[in-house]
Amino acid sequence: MSRWFCVLLLACATAAQAAPQAPNPDEFDRFVADKGLLTRLEDASHKVADKVADKAHTVADHASHLVVNAMGFLGVPYKRGGNSADTGFDCSGFVRAIYEQTVGLLLPRRADQQAAATQVIDKKELQPGDLVFFNTMRRNFSHVGIYVGDGKFIHAPRSGAQVRVEDMGVAYWARRFNGARRVAASANEDTAQTK
Repeated sequence: MSRWFCVLLLACATAAQAAPQAPNPDEFDRFVADKGLLTRLEDASHKVADKVADKAHTVADHASHLVVNAMGFLGVPYKRGGNSADTGFDCSGFVRAIYEQTVGLLLPRRADQQAAATQVIDKKELQPGDLVFFNTMRRNFSHVGIYVGDGKFIHAPRSGAQVRVEDMGVAYWARRFNGARRVAASANEDTAQTK
């Protein structure tokens, strides 16, 4: 019996030595430092932050370029069904031409289709380059323009008029405001075509 007791005692002692012990916090810190894990994690987080900043900068550049390009068409006459500066623009033809020329996206032709093909945003979230929609013909999304900032938008208003900038706060536009939309990459993949 004592022989079995000794074997059991020896087995327990061996198992106790082989069992992993809880890591010492100092040893863990030393391991992390030796492997350079913190440095790698910091590098990775900086790369992610840089990519996010680059993406935001690219979006801001596109918006700025889009608004500047749109302003270049001030004074072009309105023409129902018009798609170019040579023949004139209607509201959706103007928006479509600006997006195609500036960022290479071919939006749908009609204002209601453009509303359906873009991302809904709150009016408080409007940024230059976003689309603003109005109910001017007793139907939703019957008119569209491009937000330029400071509560103003650029559009091709109506027959006999020209491409111009207007204030969304003016009673006529404020009463008819129908929604704001953003042309986002995810929306474009489904409904707009890239050149």
